[in-house]
Amino acid sequence: MGTEVREAALRARDAARVLALATRKDKDAALTAMAEALVAGTERIVAANADDVAEARAEGTPENVIDRLALDAGRVAAFAQGVRDIAALPDPIGEVVRGSTLPNGLQLQQIRVPMGVIGMIYEGRPNVTADAAAICLKAGSASLLRGSRSARRSNAVIVEIMREAVASTGLPADAIQAISAEDRSTSTDLMTARGLVDLVIPRGGAGLIRTVVEQSTVPVIETGTGNVHVYVDAEADLDMALDIVLNSKTQRNSVCNAAESLLVHRAVADEFLPRVVKELQHRGVTIHGDQAFRAFDGVDEATDDDYATEYLDAQISARVVDSVDEAIDHVRRFSSGHTEAIVTRSLEASRRFTMGVDSAAVMVNASTRFTDGGEFGFGAEIGISTQKLHARGPMGLTEMTTTTYVVTGTGQTR
Repeated sequence: MGTEVREAALRARDAARVLALATRKDKDAALTAMAEALVAGTERIVAANADDVAEARAEGTPENVIDRLALDAGRVAAFAQGVRDIAALPDPIGEVVRGSTLPNGLQLQQIRVPMGVIGMIYEGRPNVTADAAAICLKAGSASLLRGSRSARRSNAVIVEIMREAVASTGLPADAIQAISAEDRSTSTDLMTARGLVDLVIPRGGAGLIRTVVEQSTVPVIETGTGNVHVYVDAEADLDMALDIVLNSKTQRNSVCNAAESLLVHRAVADEFLPRVVKELQHRGVTIHGDQAFRAFDGVDEATDDDYATEYLDAQISARVVDSVDEAIDHVRRFSSGHTEAIVTRSLEASRRFTMGVDSAAVMVNASTRFTDGGEFGFGAEIGISTQKLHARGPMGLTEMTTTTYVVTGTGQTR
């Protein structure tokens, strides 16, 4: 293990011991100071980000990736507000998950406690730096933040601002630390710091997530890619369906909860396809479709690779299906388990779809873009988990804790 990660992890463990005993008032004061400092430092953050963006463009980085990297005053204000929202949330630490009195008189309580030291390995989006640091701090844990090289200047300034703010309130600055992104070895060091780091969370593309899951010796919560589907059922309100498809795909297509595949029931295809193809193409979306969709000019032929692709771009795969069960079969074959949506007026179809697709979030008559910690009322999120152990879906404060059993007796022996 490299010296940088080892020393940062040791400092983080010391800071985590302080955070574990901090009151909600202490943590909320630090978070409020962080939010205010981020807003005050907007000019510094945006200037550093401009250098990151310029370098990324010079290296030929695709525009959809640039969109995730770029910051302006509005985006800084948004993630600063996310920090304030976290401060306003109840403190999960100390919550009694369950409790009982055993037959022998022992009082048993399962309570929420901090994880300790949480490592984040993530790509592109510098807003994750503020989100992750704030969630970990409120949940009583120290954070080690290893962002991407492409955002290194932005992340460095954001972390510096947050550390100064935290220290100004009396909590340890080492509760938030940046890990250098200049050398890939720091990622390996972080994911193999077993005994020093309690949890690692990867957030980014499929390659990054697979690498962390396969190579980490530290426990991992896997955040998944978003091959997201919208299914327009035979009983759909087609005006509603069009709005949902367009919002899911085009409101912001570079994010993990944007729709990547459209399924349409054959019973409404003749009426719906002309409308949705026209509107998607009008917004610059390239459609990769089956035979029914290829009846329209400008639609490319879809392959299995298209149906399996998370585009994160102005592209979508599309297919006509004969039943809700066929839609479910398609989703289960190609989905990454992130988010699916059904548009229908049929209670039976919605029940069958929601129970059949096996994804972290299922929308009924709503845009897939709502799969988000902030939209769910959790405050900022640390990622969307597509695994099934410990945490699934948007990971907010509760998902960043573990539990301890506190057993209180009156002298009982076994």
